[in-house]
Amino acid sequence: MLLLKHFQPMLLTSRSSGRPFSVFASLSARVGSIEDNKLGGWYSYRVSKAAHNQLIRTASVELNRRGCVIIALHPGTVNTGLSEPFQARVKPEKLFPVEKSAGMLLDVVDSLDQPDTGSFFAYDGSRIPW
Repeated sequence: MLLLKHFQPMLLTSRSSGRPFSVFASLSARVGSIEDNKLGGWYSYRVSKAAHNQLIRTASVELNRRGCVIIALHPGTVNTGLSEPFQARVKPEKLFPVEKSAGMLLDVVDSLDQPDTGSFFAYDGSRIPW
């Protein structure tokens, strides 16, 4: 949120002819979805991501007045040290190299339009319930 606080004055407002609108996309995780919680556990991580999601949603309401798009993104399970302890339970086709995950997230950002502000998206462009 510190990034959003300091970059907010630089975010372009509403799209005008030939000018794109600004997008602020923040990495979150599906485990931060209250509605999508089917497994329980991971209390601290879930709570921190749920709080993060609330901050993104609240900022989107305020910055939508300026025409900015603010979203949360779930990158999937990315092959990093953070996910290493859990990778044995992940299907190989769902364990993404860093570059692939980043590319998919950029595709999601490139597909956004103003009504998408305040949303939570997965790497494949699907919406995740808050």
